[in-house]
Amino acid sequence: MSNIVRIANCSGFYGDRLSAAREMVEGGPIDFLTGDYLAELTMAILYNQRLSRGEKAGYVGTFLKQVKDVIKPCMDKGIKIVSNAGGLNPKSMANEIENIIDEMGVSAKVAYIDGDDLMPRMEELQAAGEAFIHLEKNTSLASSGLTPVSANAYFGGWGIKEALDRGADIVIAPRVTDAAVVIGPAAWKFDWKRDDYDKLAGALAAGHIIECGAQATGGNYSFFQEVPSYRNVGFPLAEIEEDGSFTITKHPGTGGLVSVGTVTAQLLYEISTPAYLNPDVIGHFDTMTVEQTGEDRVRVSGVRGSSPTSTHKVCINVQGGYRNGLELLIAGLDVEEKAKIFTDALFDSLGGKDQFDDVAIKLIRSDKEDPDTNEEAFASLRITCKSKDPALVGRLWNAKATELGLANFPGMAGRPVAGQGTPFIVYWPALIDSKHLIEYVYLDGKKTEVVPTNQLGLESKYQTEPAAIPDAPTGETVRIPLGRLFGARSGDKGGCANLGIWAKTDAAYGFLHKYLTVDELKRLLKDTAQYKIERYELPNLKALNFYIHDILQDGVSSSTRVDGQAKSLGEYLRSKYADIPKTLVD
Repeated sequence: MSNIVRIANCSGFYGDRLSAAREMVEGGPIDFLTGDYLAELTMAILYNQRLSRGEKAGYVGTFLKQVKDVIKPCMDKGIKIVSNAGGLNPKSMANEIENIIDEMGVSAKVAYIDGDDLMPRMEELQAAGEAFIHLEKNTSLASSGLTPVSANAYFGGWGIKEALDRGADIVIAPRVTDAAVVIGPAAWKFDWKRDDYDKLAGALAAGHIIECGAQATGGNYSFFQEVPSYRNVGFPLAEIEEDGSFTITKHPGTGGLVSVGTVTAQLLYEISTPAYLNPDVIGHFDTMTVEQTGEDRVRVSGVRGSSPTSTHKVCINVQGGYRNGLELLIAGLDVEEKAKIFTDALFDSLGGKDQFDDVAIKLIRSDKEDPDTNEEAFASLRITCKSKDPALVGRLWNAKATELGLANFPGMAGRPVAGQGTPFIVYWPALIDSKHLIEYVYLDGKKTEVVPTNQLGLESKYQTEPAAIPDAPTGETVRIPLGRLFGARSGDKGGCANLGIWAKTDAAYGFLHKYLTVDELKRLLKDTAQYKIERYELPNLKALNFYIHDILQDGVSSSTRVDGQAKSLGEYLRSKYADIPKTLVD
């Protein structure tokens, strides 16, 4: 059909299923193959890769294997490839792909984009008044005393469209937003204009849904019992229409599920307000309609869009220092006393806690009373120390911890956590005035500049029409886990976390909306009580979203939490009991 563009995703993260690229190309008709590989943590990984392997590294190497696997069938079928696997070094990746094309005797045009890398310009930008204020700490980068190792602006989809306009078959992008690899192809297909905000908002929502691969097709889904099979879960594809409406589906014969529930779960993943920000458009997720239109087919329509903000987000990674840690298994009786005598002895032998920049001590009570197995008798004691001085958390730290092996509480067993003085990266999210940014598109030896939308002087538009809130049911209640009625999905947003929870019916949402306040969430999840939490309403999705500030400290790569990406937070909430109207349970 000429009035839709089929965009298929083959990767949700660096390390996702390699065979997914070929599966999407061979499983059914598609127009674009896309892949999302970059997260804040991935940028830190690519920095370390470049540090150890040299200036030609810094991209997602596994993507090259996928390109080699599918380049011939893609070119034969007219399928174009768009990916952000270029990471910190899109030029080198483009060169490697051109080598693959030459070796395989394939004819294809490769474009790459840069301009996102701000590291060579940091001093110049700071002198021009860009303080790179941390979005959570409200502190300037210069005053932090920390040294940046990478700084990349999040680009949108217009550089990708420009490359496609000029005839590119493969577009290698740098740190674009996750949805940009979908927005660009859709804008190219229908020749959308910069201020077609409703249409662009639809593509933004489609990109957000399919960006994390199988999470839209049954993966990590609260109601996993609804999924027919988890064998060979199909990756998602979006059939986008000219007005920005779209259908999410997957190839026939694959495992997994595409339902209103799986799509809603992914819409709630890693967001804050219902106004989802992107350099090209603000998509209002509280305006869309989501409906099941067939088996494994969910249509999304009516997404409203408005003008982008005057700034771009910047992903800065800074040197955080060094860390070391351990995890001990404490078995049997008197767990808290055993943890205390070990902790006291360790820091006494190290010279005290105050010498470290940060100390995290966590006793995890997973032990059971009157256990049936040895493993059921275990609790875990996790201790992590951080310092800018590698000597403080190096070999001596390990030696002092090891010396206590036969000289402390009974039944001691353990395993290392961080190693010997491992360096760690701190995530520093900030904004930059978009006037400082230009995307550069390279194809056939020619360089083209692409200016951000907010620098074009277009008329500002803002339109949103949130849905009404249904009444909460009353009457007799029954005490059951929230997860028996409500689904949830959670994830990391730098040092913050989001926790989305949704209902399946209007009546259930009426109860959820009234019951689950911020105070009630803090009462249920006591370990979130110390943090600032914001609640956002998405009545059209029968959902609430909670944004929990600073719970992940300075981001995934430096967090000392067991679950440093907050992936389990939603299921934690679903396990909590509440008094729910019996009419809903029945």
